[in-house]
Amino acid sequence: MIVHMLRFAFKGTAIEEECERVLAVIRRTASVESVSFSTVGQILGDPDGFTHAMCVGIADLPALRRYMHDPVHLAGDPQIMPYLARIAIGPDPSDDMTPTLARDTLALHEEKVALYPQWAAELGPLLAAS
Repeated sequence: MIVHMLRFAFKGTAIEEECERVLAVIRRTASVESVSFSTVGQILGDPDGFTHAMCVGIADLPALRRYMHDPVHLAGDPQIMPYLARIAIGPDPSDDMTPTLARDTLALHEEKVALYPQWAAELGPLLAAS
């Protein structure tokens, strides 16, 4: 099992209705077929100042690839990124002790960056701000 974590903070200009809409989009993404379990909501005390998080359990690398390229996920990201001030991806724990798992998951991310350069361009500043 790979547990994928995303911590984030909303922009100060985001109003409550926008935040709720973003959380609904993230919950929809967190419920796609490749996800075994999920939680989306507030962070209970983050020393880095992130206010919300998503955590999804994904069975294995093929499921992670399906998750990353799921049409629901791809459609959701442009709906949430304009409202976020910053994002931290991971660290992702796993009970799979395959020595190459970290490298293999990074390769999946790099594949997505290459396939969707606009997505990468929108994500980059949010990561840089974290």
